[in-house]
Amino acid sequence: MLLPTRGRPLLARRLLASVLSQSQDASRVEVILYVDDDDLDSHAIKHEQLRITTIVGPRVSMGECNSACLGKARGQIIMLANDDMVIRTRAWDERLATIHSTYPDGIYLAYGNDTLKKSRVCTFPILSRRTCEIIGDPFPKAFRGAFIDYHLLDIFRRLEKHGLRRVVYLPDVVFEHLHYRTGKAMYDRTYMERDRFGDDNTFLSLRTERSIAAARLVRSVTGADAPEPDGRRNSAEQDSGSSSWAAAKFVVFDDELPLPWRVRLFSWFVLRLAARQLILLAPKAI
Repeated sequence: MLLPTRGRPLLARRLLASVLSQSQDASRVEVILYVDDDDLDSHAIKHEQLRITTIVGPRVSMGECNSACLGKARGQIIMLANDDMVIRTRAWDERLATIHSTYPDGIYLAYGNDTLKKSRVCTFPILSRRTCEIIGDPFPKAFRGAFIDYHLLDIFRRLEKHGLRRVVYLPDVVFEHLHYRTGKAMYDRTYMERDRFGDDNTFLSLRTERSIAAARLVRSVTGADAPEPDGRRNSAEQDSGSSSWAAAKFVVFDDELPLPWRVRLFSWFVLRLAARQLILLAPKAI
């Protein structure tokens, strides 16, 4: 379990308590914490009955935090977690082990029910170590605080165009996301400091990386000697930082993706771009 945390020692301990209480065999669960060097209260996060490795480092992006945690992890099943999450399902670890054994080649993306976005997004992605190794950089450092879930799901949606359905949603395995938007948490400083739309353009600009990752996974599953996609970016990707509307439209014409996913991404980005414009146009409080 990869767990970056900042300014929330109580919430992190709450999650760790749920890991212990809901695991069938807590001895096989390993938690890798990433805490910022200036977040002294979080340095003391411990749990005597769990295996915890703590990385203390500079304040970096969410992608870099998770990548650092992955570098220290020893398990074959990798799960991304948030400190505002609580495990509600008994023997969740056994369920993940069962999913892992279902795919001998190790190529899958699983996720549980976060009670907020549910099946729509893999809020807390679960991957095999082999999948991470094949992708090469599963958690790009360019992602500052969001979109890693969409990035991974988009990679696996590309596999579906090759007839490979390797996305597994577990509706009865509940990893409750106690987010402030559900009224289950305070709007604290950690939420406040996050740029709500800061990773939109980053996601759009990494389309080529997702295409390459998907091709590698397809080759690993099928054994086909298919060429790797051209790593050069097209004009829509190059313009994503300055022309988000054009980049969002480009999603619709990405024929490596199933049509329903293209339509969903496009609709979602249009709504997000509209919301961002409304925020920018709203009068500032004095």
